[in-house]
Amino acid sequence: MSTTDYLMNIRRVIKLHESMLKQVCLKYELSLLEANIVSFLYNNPGKDTAADIVELRMLSKGNVSQGVELLVKKGFLLRYQDKEDRRKVHLKLSQKAKPVTDAVELKKQQFHEELFSGFTEEDKKLLEELSQRVMENTKEALKRREKK
Repeated sequence: MSTTDYLMNIRRVIKLHESMLKQVCLKYELSLLEANIVSFLYNNPGKDTAADIVELRMLSKGNVSQGVELLVKKGFLLRYQDKEDRRKVHLKLSQKAKPVTDAVELKKQQFHEELFSGFTEEDKKLLEELSQRVMENTKEALKRREKK
């Protein structure tokens, strides 16, 4: 597989995911960024700060701040200060977000069904192991470049 093929495939997977998430956006009048924030908080318990979203979804700090603010105003998101570090603000999905998270969960299942159509459980396990190795290699390579 060429570098171009590999990068194009990554982009196609992202486009498929975004196109499915956009269906949730239309139904609940959310931007793609807002849906990504809701999806992230729903799928990553324990990762509940804007900084976590910025780091793990690789989104800009300004965009995440704006998206969080809009979600708070719409009533989908609650903010609360950390008890030990008052500078840290945690985010929590409100009860109003439940229909959105239900829709996100359904789209996630459909995404996996489409992405892994024709895969055996053994295929999926092998892909997961290999993807984990690629992620680790990528993280290490980025760390080495940051030190330069």
